[in-house]
This record gives sequence, C-alpha cells and structure tokens, in this order.
Amino acid sequence: MREKSLPGWAYDKCPESSALHREAARARQDRLTKPAGALGRLESLAIELAGLQHSERPRAASVPITVFAGDHGIVAQGVSAYPQAVTIAMVANFCAGGAAISVLARELGSRLEVVDAGTLAEQPMRGVVADKPRRGTRDFSLEAALAPTELAFAFDCGKRAVARAAEGKPDLLIPGEMGIGNTTSAAAIAAALLQVKAEAIAGHGTGIDAAGRVHKARVIDAALARHGLAAEIIPERVLCAVGGLEIAAISGAIIAAAQQRTPLLIDGFIVSVAALAATRLNPSCRPYLIFSHRSAEQGHRIVLDALEARPLLDLDLRLGEGSGAALALPLVRAACALHNGMATFAEAAVPDRGS
Repeated sequence: MREKSLPGWAYDKCPESSALHREAARARQDRLTKPAGALGRLESLAIELAGLQHSERPRAASVPITVFAGDHGIVAQGVSAYPQAVTIAMVANFCAGGAAISVLARELGSRLEVVDAGTLAEQPMRGVVADKPRRGTRDFSLEAALAPTELAFAFDCGKRAVARAAEGKPDLLIPGEMGIGNTTSAAAIAAALLQVKAEAIAGHGTGIDAAGRVHKARVIDAALARHGLAAEIIPERVLCAVGGLEIAAISGAIIAAAQQRTPLLIDGFIVSVAALAATRLNPSCRPYLIFSHRSAEQGHRIVLDALEARPLLDLDLRLGEGSGAALALPLVRAACALHNGMATFAEAAVPDRGS
C-alpha cells in the first residue's frame, strides 16, 4: 500500500448516487409527452443528476464558478508563448469583468470567485482570495515542483473554496483555472499517470508553434525521466514532481465537492487532468463529474478516454478559465427544465404508446 501523503479527508469515500431517485427520474422520462429517448443525452443527463442530487427533480439553477490561478517555474524553459506576467494580469482582468469567464458568469447569473492558489503575486489582489503555500511552483525540469506539504496545502485550498461555495447551496460547481505554463504541467501529469510519451499529450497551449510543441514535449519527457516517473504512477508523487498549485487545488475541490454530493461541470484539458488525478486518488468521486466539452488540445481526447468521459460539446475551444463548462451549463439547465416542466401523457391527456 502506498503512503497517503495528502490530508486524510482526500481519501474519504464520496456518497453513492441514489438508485431510487435515478429510477424515479427514469420512470418520469418514460411518461413525458415525447417518444421514448427522443431527447437523447438530455434525458440521461437529467437522470444522472437526479441520482447524484437525491431528488426526482434535478436542478442546475445555482452554479458558482471558481477559478484557481497559479504560476509555474517550468516557464523558464521556454514552453509558453506568453510571459509569466500574464497570469497576474489575467487574474485582475477576471475581477474587473473583462475576461471570457467573467462575461459568461454574468450571462449565466453565476457567482464568480477567483482564488490565488499559487501565483507570483507578492501582495493580495483586490477581489481575489489569496490561499497559497508559495509563490509559483519550482521549475520541474530541475527539481520537484512542490513539496508534499505544499501539495497538501493546495488540496485544502480546494476544499476551502468548496466550503465557501457551499454557503449558497449550489446545485453544481464549475472549477476553472488560469496559469501561464499550466498546459505543460497538466501534460506532464497526464503523461505520467497514463504512461504515455509527452508527444501524444503535449499540445500548442497558448499558441506555441510546431517547433515549440516539440520542445515542450522533450522538456516533459526529460523531466519525467529525471523524477523517475517513466514507470511510476503514484498520483501524490506525480503531483509533487510536476504538478501545479492551481491544478492540485482543483483536484482537491473535485473530491471535496463530491464528498458533499455536489456534481461538477468539468472544463477542458487542464481541469480534466486535475479530474484524472482526483479519480486516481479517490475513485469514488468519478460519478460526480460531468464533462462539458472536448477541447482543441491534442491530449484532451486521451485524457477523456482514460476517464471514460463523453463530453457534451465539441467547439474547438482551448481557452480554459472554466469557459467550456460555462458554455455547457445552458444545456444542463435545459435538461433539468425539460425533465421537470414537461407534461406527462396523463397530465396532457395525450394517448401514450400503445394506447
């Protein structure tokens, strides 16, 4: 048995989905005024939510968004098209309302919280929750990105964010991320956990060219070999060696939310990698994950396949921030509205099949 170095709560089992409420929701779907299965995946989505929420009438009205931000020492190796200063600038943009996720949160009526889980900011930023053990990770091409105590802190950061969101009694949660260099960290985590070469996982991130992507993959492969991760898939060790503080915080938030029986809309490549790590650490959180979209990052498909995930959308997005999950939320709300608001054959006096 491997040493469990994270906070004890991270390994606690999440509640199971309610078979009773799933079957009640499925029976209601069969009585609604439509051919059986005519609403396709919207039907199964409503049934899945009903079981997770322990309710015959699933809900997606209250859905806060939490964006976790962090900086990455690996940027020193030239793996990003943007300078590291962009992380802090974009965090300020989130709070000022000018970022894509800020616009989407307003459109959706969702509360947006921004958490500095590990940026290079020296002072607290206005409107931002500062909750970090250090300013940025170490350069994982040279040394471990995080110490075990720093990783544990990041998981607790995610749990604290979920506790704050829980005060508003959310129906679902959307975790997002921001951090120059975090596609490199995410690709390294995925390559280690899935035991694949970085060439298959590493994408163009913020817009590096073909030569930049090849360099990025080589940096990752060399780092995995340096840390002895080419044949070892202990999640805690992988996250310490090549992880990011915002990625780890999202993994912690995923587990903490599932333990509170709150489903999550999972965003693109980076959040999906955080979800992969979370499920490897605590498999019981997997049913609570609803995958919003398949991103344009080439490694996302591999991660989704490993999670046996079927995302709702495929729009060639690669922005991050939780934007893909936010765009999928209206579909989830529509699934709930149809399930709850449509009349049954009996209520509408419409002859049922075989009547």
